[in-house]
Amino acid sequence: MTDKIKLIFCDMDGTLLDGESNLPPDFDEVIGEAIRRGAIFAPASGRQYTALVRQMAAYADDFVFISENGTFAARHDEELFSSEMKKEDVLRILKEGSKIPGAYPVLCGKRMAYVEEGFRPYLREMEKYFTQNRIVPDLEETAAREAVIKVAYCDAERGDAERTIYPELKKLAGPVHVALSSNYWVDLMNPGMNKGVAVKKIQEILGVPPENCAAFGDYLNDLEMLRAVKYGFAMENAHPEVLAAAPYRAEANTAYGVTKKIRELLDEGRI
Repeated sequence: MTDKIKLIFCDMDGTLLDGESNLPPDFDEVIGEAIRRGAIFAPASGRQYTALVRQMAAYADDFVFISENGTFAARHDEELFSSEMKKEDVLRILKEGSKIPGAYPVLCGKRMAYVEEGFRPYLREMEKYFTQNRIVPDLEETAAREAVIKVAYCDAERGDAERTIYPELKKLAGPVHVALSSNYWVDLMNPGMNKGVAVKKIQEILGVPPENCAAFGDYLNDLEMLRAVKYGFAMENAHPEVLAAAPYRAEANTAYGVTKKIRELLDEGRI
């Protein structure tokens, strides 16, 4: 079967993980069988690389990890590619972002995230996505000396980023790419960077064409990823634009739609 699925890309929050941020109960069984059949599983998330590896420690040597919305990818704990931002872009983002009420910035390095003291009350929300983090006195000073691959802004107080902080942050688009990642998060990266770009890089590195790839997603930052594969699955709980764009469907994340669909594909011999 020439279009057999050999590479599976999968968003985490709202897609693979349930409402309590847990993996599906049959994850080990289903993904283990996919691996035994020669498929590669690739979590593709806005989360930090170390956060992904920690949650999936048993598969640290099996998976390809795409983190920070496509700006960093690794396999066997070795970097495959990354996209470091220009210092002047990061400083401009911080300066303009400081004018937006309720927008809390996070500087994202390859393996460490940085916030200022004002974010301390919201560290529990942040630590879901950035397990390796550090409070620093001044983000601008940190940006001047550390490699930054993404700046994330959190609407920690209201959880309504699409209507509160995203419209203002979107005005920074052009020199940087602005992506709405969830109700809480907006990510700013190098222009042209997104999960879809990361997927194409991984396809090239591993020699797997789009027709042999599947992807699962639920939010706007998953659109490019779903378009970069033949089998793009939108979760039933997905954003309306994602549901309109994806050619295939999977049940909601709370019903463990990803592993249900992968199990179906295994049973059908598509993997």
